[in-house]
Amino acid sequence: MKSLMIQGAKIIATGSAIPSSSFSNHEMSEVVNTSDEWIFTRTGIKERRLLQGNDQSVVDLAVLASKKALNQVAMDPCQIDLIILATSSPHDLFGSASKVQSQIGAFNAVAFDLTAACSGFVLSLVTASQFLQTGVYRNILVVGADALSKWVDWSDRSTCILFGDAAGAAILQSCSFTHNAILSFQLNTDGNYSKYLSMAYEQDISPHPKLNIYQGYFKYISMNGKEVYKFAVFQVPLSILKCLNSLNMSVEEIDWLVLHQANYRILTAIAEKLSISKNKIISNLHKYGNTSAASIPLVLDEAIQNKKISHNDIVAIAGFGAGLTWGTIIVRW
Repeated sequence: MKSLMIQGAKIIATGSAIPSSSFSNHEMSEVVNTSDEWIFTRTGIKERRLLQGNDQSVVDLAVLASKKALNQVAMDPCQIDLIILATSSPHDLFGSASKVQSQIGAFNAVAFDLTAACSGFVLSLVTASQFLQTGVYRNILVVGADALSKWVDWSDRSTCILFGDAAGAAILQSCSFTHNAILSFQLNTDGNYSKYLSMAYEQDISPHPKLNIYQGYFKYISMNGKEVYKFAVFQVPLSILKCLNSLNMSVEEIDWLVLHQANYRILTAIAEKLSISKNKIISNLHKYGNTSAASIPLVLDEAIQNKKISHNDIVAIAGFGAGLTWGTIIVRW
């Protein structure tokens, strides 16, 4: 049994993966009654990536993103102690993290799925940091991956225009507490509003012919866009401020806002509420749409590869979505 001692935690590598097939707003207008102008002015999305055919799955994306993160620091997969896969669209309802573990060769790692929709990556980062800070594990792979194109109603203009498929990964490592990079976090859930964004189970109206058992299926994604917008714009700034207050930091000290890529109007409204310049918003929403649990690690990895985020930058990471759940992490890069 490893001794329990308070450690720090830091992100040492990132990686991401997207399907090869892009799907533009113009192509979307041939599927549902909409247009490029209608979609872009309301969401900021120009195109998204979709898993097409039978050859690829959300696991394939998760594996590729994970391998890229491992390669970034030349880490042997057997050094990974734990894998947390944040997804709401697993390839297997019993869980897909074990498949990622096997396919990347992380044979010493425990692996499990975490389901919290668009907040999943933030909750997974916080969960990972707790394991690291207690000294139980040293290296943890956190993956956000979703393929919600499989779960949208392609005749519903209010939802099908939003979602894309992707995966993003981050490797967290324990460190001395003086070098701790995960400075603070703040998490919330309000299940009273879960109906505003859901993929609900629908029970059959008749039982099994020989058993008194009602089976069923999962419905398509359902969303009340106006209520989700109001929730995000109200709660996310409060969450970020609570995190900053716990650190005695000011809004002015934030170098970058890395928010769940749901809708560009939401991103700018959150920045305005915080009186933060729009230039501090890091976004790739126009290229990929809403990729749920993958959106934050995907945009984070791109920003790092493009050398946008520098050493010692203060990054406010915030996720929000179904549950309804929301959360913030303040990171010193």
